[in-house]
Amino acid sequence: MFVYVLIACDRLDEKQEKKLRQNLPALQAALQTYADENAATTVTLINDCESDDCEDWQLGISQQVKKPLHLNPPVNLFNSLAEQYDIDCEVGFIEDDTREAVSYFGKHEGRGEAFLIAGYLGI
Repeated sequence: MFVYVLIACDRLDEKQEKKLRQNLPALQAALQTYADENAATTVTLINDCESDDCEDWQLGISQQVKKPLHLNPPVNLFNSLAEQYDIDCEVGFIEDDTREAVSYFGKHEGRGEAFLIAGYLGI
């Protein structure tokens, strides 16, 4: 199953959007590093932040997951980014090139738990 984890860029207030714009280069660098270090496990960077409107941004990773244990590294990464950059995250699965969200976690939503997310994904 291919799963994705995105930084939630929609429904931000003005202060959150400003902070996200300021932190965008650091977030992109952290995600690129993760994707590069995990290329063998089919991690792909999602980096579509060209729009002037943050709400349209897609920033995160997709990754093939076969066992709940495989969710630990990306969930831990995004928990760390959420704490450091005051963001929330969306996690879901990809089927027929369509993303389907199953859960949210992060600074405001609460820490993500890989085991619970695996249950939501049906892994």
